Amino acid sequence: MNSSITSPSRRRHYLGGLMIALTGAILFSTKAIVAKLIYRYHVDAVTLITFRMAFSFPLFAGIALWQMKTSAPLSAADRWRLVGLGLVGYYLSSFLDFLGLQYITAGLERLILFLTPSFVLLMSATFLKRRVTLLEWAALIVSYAGIILVFLHDLKFGGDNVLLGSTMVLGAAVSYAVYLLQSGQLVTTVGSMRLVSYAMCVSSVACIGQFFVLRPVSMLVQPTEVYWLSLINAIFCTVLPVFMTMIAVKRIGAATASQAGMIGPVSTLFLGAFFLAEPITTWQLGGTALVMGGMYLLSKKKI
Repeated sequence: MNSSITSPSRRRHYLGGLMIALTGAILFSTKAIVAKLIYRYHVDAVTLITFRMAFSFPLFAGIALWQMKTSAPLSAADRWRLVGLGLVGYYLSSFLDFLGLQYITAGLERLILFLTPSFVLLMSATFLKRRVTLLEWAALIVSYAGIILVFLHDLKFGGDNVLLGSTMVLGAAVSYAVYLLQSGQLVTTVGSMRLVSYAMCVSSVACIGQFFVLRPVSMLVQPTEVYWLSLINAIFCTVLPVFMTMIAVKRIGAATASQAGMIGPVSTLFLGAFFLAEPITTWQLGGTALVMGGMYLLSKKKI
């Protein structure tokens, strides 16, 4: 009798967590669409990322202060590691990502970023001497084939700029993979919410500081639409997805939450067609299917 009462409750709990994970993945993928819309106002990547982090910084700072009051003090070593994670995982990764978006479609950007789990796998095998299984190699081959398929198609019509933009976004994916690899060892001692809020504060300070070094203060004056789009970018494409993903991992586990993230490239593809009039071609659909298939194989590995 208890099981009949508990089972539907558990099912609702699981479905609720799954919906949170799906929503977070879609929102996070939407940042590419918002960035493309902001670029229409002739805003460069340095200014774009400054507005994004300036609007999101107060929220992350508030959570960080709350964590400081309710958690044990960090050691000096952990503090420096958090600074490094913030600079590599969010500052460098975001900066390279937005630079690349100036030259490639939102759909291709999302597909390249979707390779991040494979980079984590390769880095683990190279630096941590982790054995890569046949299933994992198959997943890598399938997913990289999908990227090559879409890349060659876009290169044919976009020229050298596609190569430049893709290289920048690839660098973003690699730097974020480094962040994930390092944060996995730190999260057990620091805690996920504290790690994210602290790292995002470091990234925000770096992004805002970079602006004042590289750009004149007059560039902070932009059309009203840029401020509204930047606010959307900060709240709905940065803060909410970060914490929604965290909540989803807690409710349904990291494996299921990451598998739900596979909706990201698909949502970006269709959102790009709707908001940016980016064409959806057979090559893109085929490449998307291959990348998602590769990541699905990776998620099915038994641990």
